[in-house]
Amino acid sequence: MNSLRRIWKVQLLKAEISLSYKNVEEADAVAKAVSPDNVVVPKGLFIRTLRRRNKVFTKIECKTRLQTFISTIDDLLNAISIAEKSLSAIKNQ
Repeated sequence: MNSLRRIWKVQLLKAEISLSYKNVEEADAVAKAVSPDNVVVPKGLFIRTLRRRNKVFTKIECKTRLQTFISTIDDLLNAISIAEKSLSAIKNQ
């Protein structure tokens, strides 16, 4: 069993996620909501989110486990969803 674990060692997993919004203000709000300045990520994990015009780009690189990679993407998408719902609620007031 130990030999199987060595065979399936993760080298590098990458994801690039891009999202388009109606305007720069929405994109900026989402980008700021999902990329707090004080987040320390575990060793082997890199996450960078930035806004260009009305688009938000996130790059993720993971050198650890597939589960970490998938959880990171899931957390990001959940945070984006919450930010979008918050924006929608503010607009509908």
